[in-house]
Amino acid sequence: MKAATILLTDDEPGIRRALREVLEFEGYHILEAGDADETIAVVERHAIDLLLLDVKMKGRDGLEVLSELRDKGVEFPVIMLTGHGTIDTAIQSTRLGAFDFLQKPPDLNRLLISVRNALDRNRLVAQNRNLRRVVSKVKDLLGNSPVMETIRQTIRRVAPTDARVLVTGGNGTGKELVARWLHEHSRRNAMPFVEVNCAAIPSELIESELFGHEKGAFTGAARLRIGKFEEAHCGTLFLDEIGDLSLAAQAKVLRALQENVITRVGGSSTIPVDVRVIAATNKDLQVEIAEGRFREDVYHRLNVIPIQVPPLRDRREDIPLLAKSFLEELSRRDILFADKSFTDDALELLAAQEWTGNVRELHNVVERIGILSTRPEIDADAIAKQLGTHAQPQAGGNRAWQELLDSHGDFQAFKEAAESEFLRHQLRRHEWNISATADAIGIMRSHLYNKINKYRLER
Repeated sequence: MKAATILLTDDEPGIRRALREVLEFEGYHILEAGDADETIAVVERHAIDLLLLDVKMKGRDGLEVLSELRDKGVEFPVIMLTGHGTIDTAIQSTRLGAFDFLQKPPDLNRLLISVRNALDRNRLVAQNRNLRRVVSKVKDLLGNSPVMETIRQTIRRVAPTDARVLVTGGNGTGKELVARWLHEHSRRNAMPFVEVNCAAIPSELIESELFGHEKGAFTGAARLRIGKFEEAHCGTLFLDEIGDLSLAAQAKVLRALQENVITRVGGSSTIPVDVRVIAATNKDLQVEIAEGRFREDVYHRLNVIPIQVPPLRDRREDIPLLAKSFLEELSRRDILFADKSFTDDALELLAAQEWTGNVRELHNVVERIGILSTRPEIDADAIAKQLGTHAQPQAGGNRAWQELLDSHGDFQAFKEAAESEFLRHQLRRHEWNISATADAIGIMRSHLYNKINKYRLER
């Protein structure tokens, strides 16, 4: 386990030296500061686990430093040290959020016990925060199809590393769930999983959201704000819909990825961050790059490990399992769904639908049918009634093939029609990701573009 970093702030070098020797002997990593300004500067540059802070110092005193740190949103514990302790000072320190209050020179046993207790509480707070996330949001990655088993194997292999991952796939396919699984199976799982939806934040605010801002950086910036990169320190940052990030923000993200440092909006000092970045998009970033909307260097930084989540129609064998699981999950939350189940023909009909909204749409439909169905057994008629004209099984493969054969007497026309249908099917299967489609069918991207133009294929 990484040694905890403790910052010693005291204007007397002799006291700092004595405390440093004791704490380094116990295995802690020690930083030092001699006054208030130096303390704030060290906190902004380093990840601190605990601060030992002298109350009486030249210039601003320790209570002022403690107040400023709390205004900045700093959460690490602070132990106050003083040679002139009074009850009033101890009470004021406690009100400002100090973990403990010790007289100088401190009894070493008391000091070490207080340090251990403060660090233990800090770890418990982080673990408890993470546990609440796990209990409320992380669900099973369901599916017995070969493609889902491949994704699970990739997660098991990649999660323990700090390699960046780019998750691609259509809306509602489960990209966020893949990101959460990567975090939960990583060595960072006791630390925060911080999510940013790049498409939901206006371009003029995204930099402040990612990197934070200093007080007075712009109109309305009434106080310092910690950005998502800092929130995710030692944990995982999930950049959802990365394809919608502005070019200006991409340049700053690139610097953070390259140098592991950020600069708050309106600030000048660099802040080190230790973050594992997972990105996701429903766009073909190769096309975005070609059209000048996405930086190629950012793409290569993010795309260390690619994971493509397929649309639901390409793993139809998983639909019955998903539908039954959703119904069971709903029954645990609401008695209205208790004792309800699907018949075999109902599951077959669900598996036959197109599900353009993917897993998210399937979940919504199961919930709607479960609420409106008046019988314990949900059969195909109940599903057809709710889905209306959409509840039609796919045309059989043999019939579609026969129609293709019957409609083209000329060999060249038949060959081109078959090729057009094949390309349309493969493009749909890969969510019109040109690179993925070209790789899957074994042709060059430029050749695929020519075919799309030739047959006038459209998304």
